[in-house]
Amino acid sequence: MNRTDRLYAIVEDLRAVSPRRRTARELAARYEVSVRTIARDIGALTQAGVPIYADTGRRGGYAVDKAMTLPPLNFTPAEATAVAVALDRAEGTPFAHAARSAIHKIVTAMSSRDAAGARALADRVQLLDRPAAEPSSVPSVIQDAVVDRRVLRLTYLDRDGGRTEREVEPVRFATVRGRYWYLVGWCRLRQAERAFRVDRIVNAGTTGEPSPAHRHEDFALRTCDLVDRTPALP
Repeated sequence: MNRTDRLYAIVEDLRAVSPRRRTARELAARYEVSVRTIARDIGALTQAGVPIYADTGRRGGYAVDKAMTLPPLNFTPAEATAVAVALDRAEGTPFAHAARSAIHKIVTAMSSRDAAGARALADRVQLLDRPAAEPSSVPSVIQDAVVDRRVLRLTYLDRDGGRTEREVEPVRFATVRGRYWYLVGWCRLRQAERAFRVDRIVNAGTTGEPSPAHRHEDFALRTCDLVDRTPALP
C-alpha cells in the first residue's frame, strides 16, 4: 500500500470506528508500518485539515470527528462530468474559485479508472453558449470577506473615473444577468448603502476587522437600480 492509499485508509478506518479510538500500535499493525510512520501520517492528515484528535495515556489513541467528515462519494464518470458542466457556469461569479476547488476534490476522490473516464467524457462535451463578453470575475479576497464577514478596504473607480479609498462592510453580491457583479454593503466613507461594480475595484484587501451584522434583506437592490445607475451607486 502506498502512502496516499494508507492516508485515505486511516481516515476511513478512524471514521468507521468513531467515537472509539485507534492506538498508534493498532494502526501500525493494521497497515504494516512503524509507530513512527503512523505518527507522521497523522501529522500530515491534521495539517491537511482532517479533524483527528489524539488522547494520551494508557487508553489514549486517535479519533476522528465523524460529524466533520464525509463517507466516500463514489461518482460515476457521467456524474462527475455533469457536476463539472454545472460548475463551469460558476466562472465569473463570486464562487468561481470554490467551484474549481470542488471539482478538483471530486476527481481526486475518484478511482484512477473513473477519473480517467470522466476526463475522457468531458473532452466530448463542448459548451457553445458563452456570452460574447466574459463577465467580470470576483477576486477571492472579496468572496472571502463576504463569507467571513470581514471589513474590506477598496480602491474604487466611480462611473466618472474618480478614484477613492473606501472601507466597506460587505453584505451581499448582486448581478445583472451575470454580466456585471456588484459588491453591496455599507460604505463608511459615504455612511450609506452602496453597490460597487466589481470590475471597477482597482484593489481590495481585508482589514481583518469583523464586519458589523447587517440584515441582508435591508440591502436588496432592484435590477433597475443597477442598470439605471441611481444615486445608490458610487
